[in-house]
Amino acid sequence: MIQVEEIEQLRRAYFIEGHSIRAIARRYRHGRRVVRRAIASAEPPRYCLQAKRPAPVLGPYQDRIDELLAESEHQPRKQRYTARRIFHMLQAEGYPGSESTVRRYVGRQRQAQRQPDVFLPLEFDPGRDAQVDWGEAQVVVDDEPVTAQVFVMRLNYSKARFAVAYPHQQQDAFLDAHNRAFHFFGGVPHRLSYDNLTTAVHSILEGHHRQEQQGFIAFRSHYLFESHYCTPGQAHEKGGVENDVGYVRRNFLVPVPRAESWEALNQQLLESCLRDSNRRLQGQPDTIAAMWQQERACLLPLPAHDYPACSSRPVKANSYSLVTFQTNRYSVPVTHAGRQLVLRVFPFHVEVLALDQVIASHRRCFRREQTVYDPLHYLPLLAQRPGAFEHAAPLRRWRAEWPPAYEALLTALQSRDPDGQGLREFLHILNLHRDYPADQVAQAVQQAVALGAAHLDGVLLFLRQHACPPDTVAALDLSASPHLQQVGNYAVDLARYDQLCQQRGAQ
Repeated sequence: MIQVEEIEQLRRAYFIEGHSIRAIARRYRHGRRVVRRAIASAEPPRYCLQAKRPAPVLGPYQDRIDELLAESEHQPRKQRYTARRIFHMLQAEGYPGSESTVRRYVGRQRQAQRQPDVFLPLEFDPGRDAQVDWGEAQVVVDDEPVTAQVFVMRLNYSKARFAVAYPHQQQDAFLDAHNRAFHFFGGVPHRLSYDNLTTAVHSILEGHHRQEQQGFIAFRSHYLFESHYCTPGQAHEKGGVENDVGYVRRNFLVPVPRAESWEALNQQLLESCLRDSNRRLQGQPDTIAAMWQQERACLLPLPAHDYPACSSRPVKANSYSLVTFQTNRYSVPVTHAGRQLVLRVFPFHVEVLALDQVIASHRRCFRREQTVYDPLHYLPLLAQRPGAFEHAAPLRRWRAEWPPAYEALLTALQSRDPDGQGLREFLHILNLHRDYPADQVAQAVQQAVALGAAHLDGVLLFLRQHACPPDTVAALDLSASPHLQQVGNYAVDLARYDQLCQQRGAQ
């Protein structure tokens, strides 16, 4: 094939030196057709297959493969012919060749028919639009490997992103993540774009109409933003946040993060989001943080209070003072056993209410068939039945964790009053946890045991001393009155006492 240097020689000989095509062909030993092509274009000729390459084995079956591919287009999307299935069908019809040959031919045919994805470049106004999506990532929380559900919200103008992780994607986590994102961004975007996720959408209607969840409608009404839902199966309509989910997973969660709690994990994600905002994206006029600062003024203002990110449901406490939620049981005070109550479920804790009063609060358990006790709920019943102290499950769990000073105090009380009064007094001391922080009670118990005051009054004394420490009186500054500095510092003269005694005897 003629090279570009030779094409240049031919073109110079014709256009600059003025030689004829015959003379150029004779001089440079090229055919006249080659010379004419060089004169017509300076680009080197490209290789063009003049005829199909022979395919002695597959050739007789190529039309059949094309027929099957055309038929496959009219079948359900998940039940179309694969290259392997086509190979087996051809084998049954007598095809003697290999599967790889069929795979290559099917791949070339499908690639030729595939239409490339084409997208429009988009621009957004400050504060107007944001996108929301969920993703999954592996994390280690409290030494336990779990799959975290990562919520990501992205402002379309500044490209600022916020990420927070939960153990699940339920509606309470969905709403709580919005609350956190709005506070992080410093306002509420005018419009949020979503997939058709069930925490927001009850059912998809014709066109772009959706029947939304009542809880989400109330949440949206509280913040006054608009919701927009993508066409089913068209995730590219919110491609920005789709990319951000992968970016968060690759950059904020690699290597697999370890945290003592979900709160600690989310603090790591928050710090990563803030650090990342110092980047300047290609094509952007400024850093993410600078553009985010401009966008903040265009966001909707935050309301005076957050929408409660929880779900409520009626429950009934059983005879063991337990209410059940998602196979797990949570304790309530024994005075509410057998009563109808209301359970409020938050992303990381649960509350139990009697009318409008919160009577119990627990960390939410994400395992199954577990019982979560607050031992303080059972102290009134134990005071009536002290014989059950050794075997009461709530106290056994607490006893396995409390400080050694508690055991020393219990031993001292039971040694002094072995008839049960010592145990009842110990239960009264445990009841102090209702009114004082646990660390203060533990410190008071330790002081009482160490100083030989192992009883209720002793523990109360040290608690009150900790709550109201004695006032310290500052020393008087007598530098301006040196004659008063010796007042109170004279040596005691006992002779004066003797004189007083003699005077009273004489009387």
